[in-house]
Amino acid sequence: MMMAGLAAAGVMSAGLVATPAMAQDGGPLHVEITDGVIEPLPYAMPTFIAETPDAAKVAQDISSVINSDLSGTGLFRQIPQDAYIQRFSSFGTPVSYPDWTGIKAQALVVGAVSMQGGKAVVKFRLFDTYSGAEMGEGQQLAATPQSWRRLAHKVADTIYSRITGEGGYFDSRVAFVSETGPKNARQKRLAIMDYDGANVNYLTDSSTIVLAPRFSSDGSKLIYTTFETGFPRIKMMNVGNVSSQLLPETPGTMTFSPRFSPDGSSILYSMEQNGNTDLFRMSTGGGAPQRLTNSPAIETAPSYSPDGSQIVFESDRSGTQQLYVMSANGGEPTRISFGEGRYSTPVWSPRGDMIAFTKQHAGRFHIGVMRTDGSEERLLTASFLDEGPTWSPNGRVIMFTRESPGASGSASLWSVDISGRNLKKVPTPSAASDVTWSPLLQ
Repeated sequence: MMMAGLAAAGVMSAGLVATPAMAQDGGPLHVEITDGVIEPLPYAMPTFIAETPDAAKVAQDISSVINSDLSGTGLFRQIPQDAYIQRFSSFGTPVSYPDWTGIKAQALVVGAVSMQGGKAVVKFRLFDTYSGAEMGEGQQLAATPQSWRRLAHKVADTIYSRITGEGGYFDSRVAFVSETGPKNARQKRLAIMDYDGANVNYLTDSSTIVLAPRFSSDGSKLIYTTFETGFPRIKMMNVGNVSSQLLPETPGTMTFSPRFSPDGSSILYSMEQNGNTDLFRMSTGGGAPQRLTNSPAIETAPSYSPDGSQIVFESDRSGTQQLYVMSANGGEPTRISFGEGRYSTPVWSPRGDMIAFTKQHAGRFHIGVMRTDGSEERLLTASFLDEGPTWSPNGRVIMFTRESPGASGSASLWSVDISGRNLKKVPTPSAASDVTWSPLLQ
């Protein structure tokens, strides 16, 4: 039986392994995701069967997180378990399809959990109830009992992918700036957590201001702006062992707004020198910086296209903050934003087809998306202050910072589907800002 390692490096490691369980030909069930109103797909999922006595609590917890992941997308709706007609006494119990179509369940998930050799082992199968067929292979995953949440997210990702045809995003993390204290004297520290707000860990203390963390493409490193020397400097952190180092500086300058290249070999950032701010690039191994723009304007907030060939950034070279795209090696940029208002913090979608941004217009802030040529602009949110979008690994969801007004106002994290649906707050222990989404964990 083939085995595929699913362990990620450092603090993200869960020691997961996957193997096929049972298999049958896939069915035709599919959710077509469009920008219109979507009726959530009704599915049934009995609480996973505990195959060993010590697995009962983990089975319940895994089932709960899977349901939370799927229902939280707005694309799926779990049918209450008290409506179920068929009951499963074992993982291998044959499915009575009329019992599930009778309660209008279009998909059925059957799973089981056991404890074997110090590992939690979960296996599951997904069925299209109307075609009467299993969708793809069943799967079996194993991890330490402490990593049960990752097991649940992996199962949910697989179910999501098989029904929607898109990659999942549940087995991922977000880094953000945790904020405490009064609005005029905020204490800030770098933190990391699961995408849904669980398992918060703090990576720095609150002795200095930190801003704008960004993940490397493999999720192993973070790069961010720190004021620990009294001026903005760029710092790189290994997420696994939480070791960090300041990047080389050019004397008399301030560096900020960093981002990794897709291949991780270089860092794109802004540098202020003699009152002028331009974009620069340096190797992650150090060396002399390479200037990419040379303008009297403020050029900042750069973001690479997924293939690393282009950069989108904000600039006030036209008189107001607007978005521009240029070659990753520099050259003459092309303006892509032409709507009313000011545009900032652009971020290229991991799919490569869209750019998310912050827009300020008529006293309101918005999170929006547009095609990479600036066409088809759509605003997804509106509030007193929304800013700083970051994409989910599959390019389906955007997370961002929302700040409330007034002296007692605070920042919080929110997410929204790129269709503008399913706007919701992301739970954090305290105020939070400057969020960045990791790739899927390995």
